[in-house]
Amino acid sequence: MGLATARAFADAGASVVLADVREELVNAEAQKLVAAGHKAMAVRCDVSNDAQVAAMVERTVAEFGRLDAAFNNAGVMARIARTGENTREDWDRVIGINLRGVWSCMKYELHQMERQGSGAIVNNASVGALTGNPGIGSYIASKHGVVGLTRTAALEYVSYGIRVNAVNPGLIDTQVARDVVSGSEQAYDEIARQVPLGRAGRPEEIAAAVLWLCSPGASYVVGHALTVDGGMTVV
Repeated sequence: MGLATARAFADAGASVVLADVREELVNAEAQKLVAAGHKAMAVRCDVSNDAQVAAMVERTVAEFGRLDAAFNNAGVMARIARTGENTREDWDRVIGINLRGVWSCMKYELHQMERQGSGAIVNNASVGALTGNPGIGSYIASKHGVVGLTRTAALEYVSYGIRVNAVNPGLIDTQVARDVVSGSEQAYDEIARQVPLGRAGRPEEIAAAVLWLCSPGASYVVGHALTVDGGMTVV
């Protein structure tokens, strides 16, 4: 979803920074955008590390002069276990990336956007922020937290010209979605068929939502968690 969003912003004319803990992968993807005629830069960043997040924003501003939009998308899935059997190690790993990582990214993004007097932030939550799901308590808790953090920051910073929103993706065709069913394509296909639309979503469909939320067309949208799920949460 992050890569699809970077491509969508680049296609719309934005200079983009791709950040990921996997340095070789993110460098390769940024070079593809540059080769296609876009302005792009890669930064290795572990979002659970505040110093790396701060450096990511600093490098962005040093290269491009400002930060107009940010999509905080890094996330991991919990290991399947009931709440009572979940380990502290897994809890800290999931919360550290999915929730504390979003907070850390927002912190440094907001500092820059406040200096500018404008900006738009979109945090990636999940339909898991709207319900419970047995076996992945830390993931569900992290996504509920992302929505609450989004709404709070939206109220704190709207008067500074900064809009903060979120997206709640449903089943999207990514590796994380397959991790939920331990990589079983059969189980994944069964879940996809149960979506009212009859299929999993495409990363590009989330990218389109993020691009809109950061655009002037969404100028009156503040503190909203936009659900993009093919109808999963309607039934």
